[in-house]
Formats: sequence, C-alpha cells, structure tokens
Amino acid sequence: MTAKHSEHLDALHDIRSMMERSSRFISLSGLSGVAAGVFALLGAAAAYWYFELVPFSGPRPYYADAADFTKFGLDYVSFCLLVAGLVVVFAVGFGIFFTTRKAKRKGQPIWDALTRRLLLSLATPLAAGGIFCIGLLELGLFGLVAPATLLFYGLALVNASKYTLPDIWFLGISEIVLGLIGVFYIGYGLELWAIGFGILHIAYGTYMHFKYGGK
Repeated sequence: MTAKHSEHLDALHDIRSMMERSSRFISLSGLSGVAAGVFALLGAAAAYWYFELVPFSGPRPYYADAADFTKFGLDYVSFCLLVAGLVVVFAVGFGIFFTTRKAKRKGQPIWDALTRRLLLSLATPLAAGGIFCIGLLELGLFGLVAPATLLFYGLALVNASKYTLPDIWFLGISEIVLGLIGVFYIGYGLELWAIGFGILHIAYGTYMHFKYGGK
C-alpha cells in the first residue's frame, strides 16, 4: 500500500467518523444500561418481597391478588408506583452521569439538536405508554401493566435507534417480544419485566461498554 493510498484511506475514515458524529448520538454509555438493569432488578426484588412471592412459582392471574394486606402503610398500587418511580429516578440519574462523563472524555457535545431529536423520539412512545398504563390501572387491569411497559419501552428504543447506536434497535425488539409474551402470560409479568429491564439492560450495557467504551 502506497503512502498516498494510506492517506486517502485515513481521510475517508475521518470523513466517516465526522458523518457518524453528526448523525448519531454515539456518546451513549454502556454503563448507564448496566446501572439501569441493576436498579430494575432491585425494584423487582422489592416487589417480590412485598407480595411474598417466589419467581416462576406458578401461574398468577394478577399480582394484586397476593396483596390483600399493606406494608409500611402502602397498598400495592402505591408501593409499585413508589418503587417504579425510584427505579426511574436512579436509572436516569446514573444514565445522565455516565453518558455525560463519556461525552466529555471524547470531547463531544452532550446537548445539541441531535440530542433533542433523540430525546423526542424516546419521549413520544414513553409518554403514550405512561398514559396507557394509567388507563390500565384505572380499569383494574393490573396484569397488563408490566407487558405494556415493555412494549412501549421497546417501541421507544426502536424509534430512537436511528439517532444513536444501532445496537439499541435489537434491544428494543427484544423488549417488544417480551411484552408480547407477557400479554399471553399475565401471571408472569413481573418475571418478564425483570428480564427485560434488568437482565437485558445489564447484558446489552456490558456488551456496548466493551464494544464502544474505549473508542
């Protein structure tokens, strides 16, 4: 390979890198996915403890059926909303921390037009899913809440994948599949929720960290 040819390849590589940075949010940290997965599993563990259930212990029409009591003065709806809220707060907080740290290390902007498009793509399905889940709670269809969160979250990831790392698309499809399974196996919604938001996040986050973390 001649020196001139090598220079041309380097130039093409630089152009490709510039185009990628301008069209995709590539500062997304794999560690943020790992952190989200850990907090999701802790939230699922708290739910199992509250309901006094064992994972995959048998078919259950609704988890609410096991909660004809209260703990710490909280009924099952209030407890689940509290745990879910804490999981979201910690997951988003650590996600912002790890992603911002990675962006600064790479000298990349953390807030620009691309970031806004990414967040809008995520927020639209998530907002619709949140309202849909509130409707399910109002109707007493508690067993469909976990599958619905997986479905809408998966749709949000697929919708936003065009603005970030392509691996996110596969994670989104995986979440959608789990949500669809949950529709037909209502009693195992919490198990599927723990797999989707917990185990898959940790697995994909670890994979993305080693694939993109050092670049």
